[in-house]
Amino acid sequence: MVSIQNLNKAFGRNQVLDNLSLQINQKGVTAILGPNGSGKTTLIKSILGMTIPDKGTITINGRDIKKDVLYRENLDYLPQIADFPDNLKVKELIKMIKDLRNKPARDETLIRFFGLEPFLDKKLNTLSGGTRQKVNLILAFMFDSPLMILDEPSSGLDPVSLIRLKEWINMEKAQGKIILVTSHIMSFVEEIAENIAFLLDGKIYFNGSLSQLRTKTGQEDLEHAIASLLLPSTPLRDRGKPPLRSCPAPNLKL
Repeated sequence: MVSIQNLNKAFGRNQVLDNLSLQINQKGVTAILGPNGSGKTTLIKSILGMTIPDKGTITINGRDIKKDVLYRENLDYLPQIADFPDNLKVKELIKMIKDLRNKPARDETLIRFFGLEPFLDKKLNTLSGGTRQKVNLILAFMFDSPLMILDEPSSGLDPVSLIRLKEWINMEKAQGKIILVTSHIMSFVEEIAENIAFLLDGKIYFNGSLSQLRTKTGQEDLEHAIASLLLPSTPLRDRGKPPLRSCPAPNLKL
């Protein structure tokens, strides 16, 4: 269980998280969505301990992460952009991460599942973007942790690899894990997620199931349901930016 209470974070005068509270009790996939600048990245980094909030608390399975850094041993993370030394071979990188974590790993299973065998002896700087993403997925899934945070996991994947990713996520869900996902691809979110947490202006504007979101907005597909949350009736603070309602809903980047 992830419990976030009254989280505040500002960078200078920019209030990025504004008294944000979020409970994630349910197992399965919760998609954390919102427009660019809504606070998603800061929220994720706060859960990871990479950003220190100004106020508020985060507990994972009842453990305050400020007081117990060992919670990270049971958490796996896929960053949106992973930066590793280009001169490393794929197998060298996998071994390095295994040595650092010093936990039982299932890398061989994942290598076969994502078809990475032909690339193990290749250096990272020779790989395509999609193949590098498969390497990142293997590193993220390797340690079988009960809590996972996946930031844009489908980025750069070909159709076959995308199908494989969704299959693997479904297998992880079947084991009762909590998986937090961010994605700009609403069709991907709609296929894998049971729950949606929608951020806007540093606050939670919706937290519930897909069916509850559809009922609230009167929209069947997720893309239009999310766009409905950004219509003129949605309260926004004026930060000197053009209001989101001035942009056509289909062009909004989530």
